[in-house]
Amino acid sequence: MTKSPDITTMMADIGQRARTAAQALATASAERKHAALIGAAEAVWANRQNIMDANAEDLVYGEEKGLSPAMMDRLMLDEPRIRSIVDGLKAIAAQNDPVGEVTAEWEEANGLRIQRVRTPLGVIGVIYESRPNVTADAGALCLKSGNAVILRGGSESFHSSSALHACLQQGLREAGLPEDAIQLVPTRDRAAVQAMLTATDTIDVIVPRGGKGLVGLVQREARVPVFAHLEGICHIYVGATANPEMAREIIINAKTRRTGICGAMECLLIDWRFYTEHGDGLITGLTDLGVEVRAEGELAKVVGTTPATSEDFGTEFLDMICAAKLVDGVDEAIAHIRQFGSNHTDAIITEDLQARDHFFAQLDSAILMHNASTQFADGGEFGMGAEIGIATGKMHARGPVGAEQLTSFKYLVSGGGAVRA
Repeated sequence: MTKSPDITTMMADIGQRARTAAQALATASAERKHAALIGAAEAVWANRQNIMDANAEDLVYGEEKGLSPAMMDRLMLDEPRIRSIVDGLKAIAAQNDPVGEVTAEWEEANGLRIQRVRTPLGVIGVIYESRPNVTADAGALCLKSGNAVILRGGSESFHSSSALHACLQQGLREAGLPEDAIQLVPTRDRAAVQAMLTATDTIDVIVPRGGKGLVGLVQREARVPVFAHLEGICHIYVGATANPEMAREIIINAKTRRTGICGAMECLLIDWRFYTEHGDGLITGLTDLGVEVRAEGELAKVVGTTPATSEDFGTEFLDMICAAKLVDGVDEAIAHIRQFGSNHTDAIITEDLQARDHFFAQLDSAILMHNASTQFADGGEFGMGAEIGIATGKMHARGPVGAEQLTSFKYLVSGGGAVRA
């Protein structure tokens, strides 16, 4: 690990090298980028034991830091998860190259022919916690979209991220692309984060991926534009006409499949009519699996629940905990989500298509789902191969941020000697 006494100088050098690499990537062929990604995927699989050995060091470090079980789960890499990383790299490689895509074209009466085409953003800075797979996902998506990237992983994933980064650079070398296209900040020093947030001369956009503390810090202090979501406070509303068995399966999956991801359900809203007809099976289905259900009102009478406090609504637990309450109809559910949600992902379970359409129209979350688990809030599940994060803002990119969302556009205008009167 580099122990530079001058983080500012080191980060300025990294930024300048990224800027130079971005200029080369902007005109790199789709075939060369494809080759780099396939080479990286092969290197990850060939080096999977080394990656798991590096991850073991990080797991020890995480335990010493007292990371929660959910955070430890985010950190852990085993062979199936490494296989998923490999599959993600290959899926990104197989996608159409977005750079140069003509998204609109027309001709004006004055004879000007105008095209709007996709172009890379330039240099992207990614700041993330715990999950070492972000190293591969972010590196690959930035490369596919013609952007150079500076990766600053969490201190707890330092060794795992370094091992994966080496594989990405191997792919770049073999494809004849600059290794500086994907750089990993070689220090755990937090001063590197501050340097990235203010690097307006070299970084075009920052993408934070982590907990509320990290994302809030970035949004408060960045001088560089930010793609971010603050929290994943995902709600599921079980409507009056919901299929009870479907609802049970979706809710259990949304809460328990992986509790530490931003698409995990954090609050369950059950329609009074559904509850009157079908009882407390949705709640006991969770408590039987060890979920701590912090329930309000009538639901607090269900054996195994814990009375909710006001702080439990609007909390991202990232654990085997969720809040729950009864609501009187879809409009009350919508009002609750507007008050306590984070505009990330919210779902409705119902057989009433009018209720679904009303739910979709009245809420402005980046992702809205019908009869599906919120755990599908993932770029890989959206056919993007992977994602660099879920953006909940309203500028440029929303929802899963894949390669296409990491491009901007420019206008190409052709005339035949046109002059303006």
